[in-house]
Amino acid sequence: MAAGSGDSFVHLHVHTEYSMLDGASLLDGLFTRVRDLGMTTIAMTDHGNLHGAYDFWSKAKKHDVKPIIGIEAYVTPGTARGERRRVRWGKGDVAEEGGNDVAGGGAYTHMTMWAETTEGMHNLFRLSSRSSLEGYFYKPRMDKEILAEHSKGIIVSTGCPSGAIQTRLRLGQYDEALREAGELQDIFGKDNVFLELMDHGIDIEKRVREDLLRLGRDMGIRPIATNDSHYNNPEDADAHDALICVASGKRLADPNRLKFDGGGYYIKSAAEMRELWADRFGMPEACDNTVEIGERCNIEFTESTGGYMARADIPAGETEESWFRKEVWRGIESRYPGDRLTQEVRDRVEMELGIVSQKGYCGYYLVVADFINWSKDNGIRVGPGRGSGAGSIAAYALRITDLCPLEHGLFFERFLNPERPSMPDFDIDFDDGRRGEVIQYVTQKYGAERVAQIATFGRLKSKAAIKDAARVLDHGFAIGDRITKALPADVMGKGVPLKELFNEQHKRYGEGGEFRTLYDQDVDVRTIYKTAVGLEGQIRNWGVHAAGVIMSSEPLIDIVPIMTRPQDGAVITQFDYPMCESLGLVKMDFLGLSNLRILEDALVNIEANRDEKVVLEELPFDDRATYELMGRGDTLGVFQLDGGGMRALLRSMQPDKFADITAVSALYRPGPMGADSHNKYARRKNGREPIEPIHPALEEALEPVLGETYGLIVYQEQVMAIAQVLAGFTLGAADNLRRAMGKKKKEELDKQYAGFQAGMLERGYPQESIDTLWAILLPFSDYAFNKSHSAAYGVITYWTAYLKANYPTEYMAALLTSVKDDKDKMAIYLNECRRMKIQVLPPTSTSRPPTSPRWDATSGSASPRSATWGTTSSTASSSAVRRGVTATSTTSWTRCPRRSATSGSSSP
Repeated sequence: MAAGSGDSFVHLHVHTEYSMLDGASLLDGLFTRVRDLGMTTIAMTDHGNLHGAYDFWSKAKKHDVKPIIGIEAYVTPGTARGERRRVRWGKGDVAEEGGNDVAGGGAYTHMTMWAETTEGMHNLFRLSSRSSLEGYFYKPRMDKEILAEHSKGIIVSTGCPSGAIQTRLRLGQYDEALREAGELQDIFGKDNVFLELMDHGIDIEKRVREDLLRLGRDMGIRPIATNDSHYNNPEDADAHDALICVASGKRLADPNRLKFDGGGYYIKSAAEMRELWADRFGMPEACDNTVEIGERCNIEFTESTGGYMARADIPAGETEESWFRKEVWRGIESRYPGDRLTQEVRDRVEMELGIVSQKGYCGYYLVVADFINWSKDNGIRVGPGRGSGAGSIAAYALRITDLCPLEHGLFFERFLNPERPSMPDFDIDFDDGRRGEVIQYVTQKYGAERVAQIATFGRLKSKAAIKDAARVLDHGFAIGDRITKALPADVMGKGVPLKELFNEQHKRYGEGGEFRTLYDQDVDVRTIYKTAVGLEGQIRNWGVHAAGVIMSSEPLIDIVPIMTRPQDGAVITQFDYPMCESLGLVKMDFLGLSNLRILEDALVNIEANRDEKVVLEELPFDDRATYELMGRGDTLGVFQLDGGGMRALLRSMQPDKFADITAVSALYRPGPMGADSHNKYARRKNGREPIEPIHPALEEALEPVLGETYGLIVYQEQVMAIAQVLAGFTLGAADNLRRAMGKKKKEELDKQYAGFQAGMLERGYPQESIDTLWAILLPFSDYAFNKSHSAAYGVITYWTAYLKANYPTEYMAALLTSVKDDKDKMAIYLNECRRMKIQVLPPTSTSRPPTSPRWDATSGSASPRSATWGTTSSTASSSAVRRGVTATSTTSWTRCPRRSATSGSSSP
């Protein structure tokens, strides 16, 4: 007996929230329960996955609980893992044998496994990964071959009633059960195999218990007592029952629904477990052995920042740092030829080179530049920038971005703060029709074993929990809908948790009055609410990150567990990105943007139709027709400026420079609009409202910062500049201030305010001005916008507006093609074509390579313009087939029925 184990117990069979829609043990509640019971150690053993391994470990540490990483694995029934067939060990008479034969209709058995060491944990990762990649058949399955390959550092048990040994015993195959047990001892070692005993008062456990204990004596296998825990507290049983109904789509009142027979599937106290196994069954050693396993199991995760960043492909004799420096300066000389290479540019470049090198991110820049430049060289349109990365001049030099950060006042420190540990994070937009080609390129170049997409977890939020609770309780849709409409509205994607609706201390308590009235008046609402509280926060399903791709310097299977998506074979991490990032993995975001495809199609149309080659990247931001189009609000189909409210704002603003485009997308959002900032900007720009300083004492100092936005704070970068100019902050320290304002943590805010106040007082600014400014900055941080992102996306806005203003037919043809499967948008843009006097021909198929939408130039500008869109035949060129843009010559389109832009009638 282990020392001190006489009144102790360790739960070794626990299904957490990551046993999705089956385990209902939310981790924080689990560890609170464990601590309340005086326990110090607990295991996780989720069904067939290790999704929660890192989350379990990190939260256990915070609660001062020792974590054991385990899994309830699926194992093939004696077949090779690649063999996709069902197996029956009995006579084959299903009616006679009932549920005694192999689980999953003959597809798999169960086995409980725990990592004794960190090496053992990584072997569990490999086993879980390979079971999905190589053994998926209804479930991810291991076989004896890979168990033997990755057995070191692992402890196993004979498993639950669905395990191979108990299945053999139910079928009366004692000798086969002995053979199964002997194989486990051969693979894992005799001291690493235990006899798992459960008692939930159900027949399937009782029937084989004596034979199981006999087998243990015959094979020298020591017993362990486990409780098949699926929820934390006894009172959670009803919520767990409802969760099973959510998973199966059944009602609680359905007598044939899936449910747990017996009871007690919660985290029992050590006293309860010892009362059962020591006092009732006379087997105290079954509890003592759990404590021994708890003492034996010691694992650690190694956390890092970017420790597994993908390595760049560099020439022999170079380091990532030396090559990065050379490539950046080569790009700078191209971007800033001759006199444009000023001292300001040189200083900015050297500053960035120093920080990127010091942080060890040279390789990251080179890898991103590699796949972006490959895309550009292969005709895949890439966005000019996205997010804070547009603030890096090194990124501009490497062609990662296409916007000069100095010209537009963008800060590098907003992207990569030199004063705190932070990872760079370039978000890249690609033509959404060719995004997959880029992912395929990096997979092939950097190694399929080092590249994977990233898991996400969809949780039941308050409104979904209410609706699911109403359904499983067999109430109609109407009452669930009525309750959810009474809940406080989501703010910035976040609602009020159900359990907080009655908490008077919650900051949004007042918004729950309508719901509380409903709750008091209707007993059904109270029943639904109670059930929904137990469902809220549970993981409903895993998904795949919309854009994120992990690129690692080492094989991923050696770092985190991975899996495959059965539908298409895509390889995906079992951890979500915050978990992966904590372990040193780095994400690249490959986003698909349909507007880039529209731009590319429009350029192809222009070249074919007018024999003009437009290079968007070379356009100056001063085209009069483009700004006039915006000023008229004629921006249907223009990126970011499509909505009715936005078009009204443009008519009020009358933009006439690129800074206005940058500002308008930052202003037309709920936060600034709630403060009427968008209208103030428009009125001040056009002299309809005086520009008022924040405080008279600050007017002169803030003119360089707020001048271009007419005295309004619009961007996060302006907050940083204010802290730099008025309080003497470095831009890195100013970025920390910005972050603290956004997070609203009082301790950190107080610390930041003290430095801000001291800096301003030192520079002679009165306390009144400090108070006034702080009162503006603090709420502004809730909706402050990143100028780098706004400016970079403003480039796409300008390009689409430019093409609509100057090449309307070609642009509208590309736009129509992009929405050919969206009837609502198609109707809107067809109507816009009619307004623009562009005749739209029906979709055509042609046996020759398509050209572009035609405008009969012989009749001059007064002639009707005509766009043909749709699909092409198989003989058309591959690039045109991909884009789906087609047009015919003047001769062929005149034979097609077309609709008059003025009368709406059809004519031959």
